[in-house]
Amino acid sequence: MIKHIIYPGNYIVSEQKELVLEACLGSCVGVTICDKEAKVGGLIHLLLPEWTGCSKTYKPELYAKTGLPIFIHALCKAGADKSRMEACVAGGALVGPVSQVDLDLDIGGRTAEIAREILSNESIAVRQSESGGFFGYRLSLDLKSLNSSINLSADRPAEIYKESKKPTPGDIDRSIRTIRPIPQIALKIIRMINAGNYNMNEVADEIKKDQIITAAVIRLCNSSYFGLKEKIDSINRALLLIGEKHLFQMIVSASLENSFSDVRQGYSLCKGGLFQHSVGTAVISEELARFTGIVQPGIAYTAGLLHDIGKVVLDQYISSAYTFFYRRTQIDMVELGEAEKETLGFTHTEAGSLLGESWSLNERLIDTISYHHHPEHASVDPELVHVVYLADLLMSKFQAGQELGFLNNGNISSRLQKIGLIPSQFSTIVDLIPQRILEGSIDLHDMR
Repeated sequence: MIKHIIYPGNYIVSEQKELVLEACLGSCVGVTICDKEAKVGGLIHLLLPEWTGCSKTYKPELYAKTGLPIFIHALCKAGADKSRMEACVAGGALVGPVSQVDLDLDIGGRTAEIAREILSNESIAVRQSESGGFFGYRLSLDLKSLNSSINLSADRPAEIYKESKKPTPGDIDRSIRTIRPIPQIALKIIRMINAGNYNMNEVADEIKKDQIITAAVIRLCNSSYFGLKEKIDSINRALLLIGEKHLFQMIVSASLENSFSDVRQGYSLCKGGLFQHSVGTAVISEELARFTGIVQPGIAYTAGLLHDIGKVVLDQYISSAYTFFYRRTQIDMVELGEAEKETLGFTHTEAGSLLGESWSLNERLIDTISYHHHPEHASVDPELVHVVYLADLLMSKFQAGQELGFLNNGNISSRLQKIGLIPSQFSTIVDLIPQRILEGSIDLHDMR
């Protein structure tokens, strides 16, 4: 059976066929509606309760108040009748360690409440509902049978894990040495971005010498994640269409894809999930940096891209202890770093710092890798670390189902203040997230 993922702000309405629709839900809310007599059904993935008027671009399907009526209308247009419709609602959870800000905002709860209110007003029966609580869910609709199901957001069951041998410092060192090194051209670009000076012609010439990087950059440029309207077939064409700064980002992203491509069974809940999370965090970091003016956007992008690189080092060990690790982070709600220490004796931030040193990354980037879960401990560039922390939090909140592990968002008010933001600006901050990030549309089919 073919599975099709529905991302935030999207829906599918279809007649019966061999296809399963699925939405990974944290604070988001998913709604399935079916008319079995008409043999029509669909699923919509709602991000927020209602539009606040802050968005530069307004997409009504993102919001329960406007998106659900559109979805119902599409079902009716396809032949469904409201009197026969049956709905299933899931999501709206308080995902991860919960702060007072989360409780006050109650984004998921309000989204689910509006969805249920609309369904009630339309006299559409809700046959199954799993909303609220503290767990992420997967909402699925089998279009052949028109049956909906709600399950915990994991592909594997959390069976009891029996103690296994923890990696030694020597094991970690060997893991670092086996990871494919970041290409010199990428390191050169990172150094130039950090220093604020570069020769674009020199960089372009260097890229062209590496056919693998050139091909990866062109493929990434053409992915919908970066939203280009025209296909790119050369580095020179990329430079012309996207500009040198964005080309730099593509080069660094494409270079790191090789490192992330081996992550399959540990931290990622789906193929390519860790890389997708990292690129998404990078893009949001850049937007936050531009919005606040507190750090240089190019540096923020690079830091966001590299923040979880330590997971590449530890992934094989997490994979061997997966069921225990899953239970501790997803069921027992143990903070990610604490679960890593408990399971492996190392955290991904510690491993990432060691990898960053082996790659000769600058202090600002290593500081971000080390403290992006606890930005108040950063010393080299605290503002940069706080930007990446918030971007990481936003990706984890609104792209549930990619990565294993929750963030500790305690003290979020003080952390927002560090970059000149306040909790009441949350809806504005969310509006900074590009739609392509919410849709998770980066092309990962070629990851090996």
